[in-house]
Amino acid sequence: MLIHLENAADLKELIQKDKVLVDFFATWCGPCKMLTPELEDLADEHEDITVVKVDVDKFGELAGDFHITVVPTLVVFKNGENRKVVSGYMDKDALLALVENA
Repeated sequence: MLIHLENAADLKELIQKDKVLVDFFATWCGPCKMLTPELEDLADEHEDITVVKVDVDKFGELAGDFHITVVPTLVVFKNGENRKVVSGYMDKDALLALVENA
């Protein structure tokens, strides 16, 4: 499932799911644009993984709460626990390994 965050308060509930990958991105960011189709494919092919896209320009305070200084930054949550943080582009297979091994 791919979700574009519309309300900052919703993130707290969303990350409580079993496997969640949060993508902190910016619309002007080239690597972020390259990452989007990889995230879409991951979400389509793996129903047990929730992908949440967070636009740092819309949700700057939320990005600050997570100490996001670079985009794209990916944060893996499992049952609400922050398990791993990485920055930069990754292909679908690397994204899957990131989530599964976090």
